[in-house]
Amino acid sequence: MSKLNKNIKKINIAIDGHSSCGKSTVAKQLAKYFSYIYIDTGAMYRAVCLYCLENHIIDNGKIHHDLLNNHLKNINIEFNYNAKKNICETFLNGINVENKIRGLLVSENVSKISKIKEVRNKLILIQKKSGINKGVVMDGRDIGTIVFPDAEIKFFITASLEERAKRRAKELKNISFEQIINNIKERDFHDTNREENPLKIADGAIIIDNTFLSVNQQFEIILSHCKNVFT
Repeated sequence: MSKLNKNIKKINIAIDGHSSCGKSTVAKQLAKYFSYIYIDTGAMYRAVCLYCLENHIIDNGKIHHDLLNNHLKNINIEFNYNAKKNICETFLNGINVENKIRGLLVSENVSKISKIKEVRNKLILIQKKSGINKGVVMDGRDIGTIVFPDAEIKFFITASLEERAKRRAKELKNISFEQIINNIKERDFHDTNREENPLKIADGAIIIDNTFLSVNQQFEIILSHCKNVFT
């Protein structure tokens, strides 16, 4: 499929949805197709969570909030493109943590971190600045509602709990399916019930249930919606 004329005015594409529903996959596809910048906001929260775990700010599931607030100024998150792997990798204070942030321990604690107002304020400010010049594809939990409320097109992606767990199981080894199910349930609860910018469908968002869609089928559907914005 041919790409659009690069001279066409750039837009921002906001993608929200539940955990393990394929947001990042389609966001990367769109960014590559349009030659846009891709920003994985979930990776940003995971990086903060990893920092907290490694610096004992999270201890046995308990967050030391005063300590976290004191450390926030020391947390720097960047994304660097890996040409060999053809992916953007997450760097925490100059160290590649792409693999570390995908582990179960981070998954079990990241929703707690994402609920904290000071953390969200720091990361949302970074995210908003990234979209000033347009040409950004961003996925997360509050992109269409808080970060890019004026995005030219918004999507809300979901899938059944069982299907999301199956997809997550392919990424995690030596973890029981029951553990994965429980982790996703817990994350869904925290994401939709937190006080700070809970997960919800943004006004005007296009809802995509990809339970029975392949990766390519989902991409083609979402791409067609995006192309309509340019016509």
